[in-house]
Amino acid sequence: MKKYLTLLALIVVLTSCGEYNKVLKSTDYNYKFEFAKQAFEQKRYNQAATLLESVIPVFRGTDKGEESLYLLGMSHYENKDYLTAGTYFKSYIQHYPRGQYAESARFYAGYGYYLDSPEPQLDQSETLKAIEELQAFLDYFPTSDKVAIAQSAIFELQDKLVLKELENAQLYYNLGNYMGNNYESAVITAKNAIKDYPYSKYKEQLEMLVLKARYREASESVEEKKEERFRTVIDEYYAFINDYPDSSFRKEADGIFKVANKFINGK
Repeated sequence: MKKYLTLLALIVVLTSCGEYNKVLKSTDYNYKFEFAKQAFEQKRYNQAATLLESVIPVFRGTDKGEESLYLLGMSHYENKDYLTAGTYFKSYIQHYPRGQYAESARFYAGYGYYLDSPEPQLDQSETLKAIEELQAFLDYFPTSDKVAIAQSAIFELQDKLVLKELENAQLYYNLGNYMGNNYESAVITAKNAIKDYPYSKYKEQLEMLVLKARYREASESVEEKKEERFRTVIDEYYAFINDYPDSSFRKEADGIFKVANKFINGK
């Protein structure tokens, strides 16, 4: 039975390939269109895409042209070629802004970029593009059943951007006073990230890094700058514990405060 099923599957594949080659040579564009739709439904996305590219110029401005352009985007999307898919979805939106598939095209354009977003250590241009496209989807379709998915993706993408900034700030912190005051750069980087993304899950770590950077900056300063900088440390400490009274960093923060307070108040 197993051998029979395998043979049957092989016959189906060969028959399909034979018909596909026949369709490719055909000048009957309705035939190509219907075969492309069937290929898409059967998850033969490369075949579908090739045929759809050939029928779109013929059907441009018609219902079949609209559907063909959308299915072409979906074929590349299902093939995990999200960049190409996004190009076709945006072309669809440009040509059919109120079309039948406008909602899905806007969503999958953004969600494809989200799926294609690189690791935080790499260039985040695609991440920014994903956020932009998903936000456009939310703006145009605020009542869509995909709103929650889009919002969750945006938050995740924003956290990726924040993580990159956290890593940059940590790098500055680790450099210390090497070839300049890198502690100040760490603080600026961290505070900018907090300002831009105030609801990030990395906000606590960023605020703690600010406190640590201010403390190291004060500790390693020349004597005439220490008092002013330790007062800044104390201010940052109170800001931190006010936001995170039960933080896992509380013990470390308290230790920093004791040193700073002893310097300022002698106790």
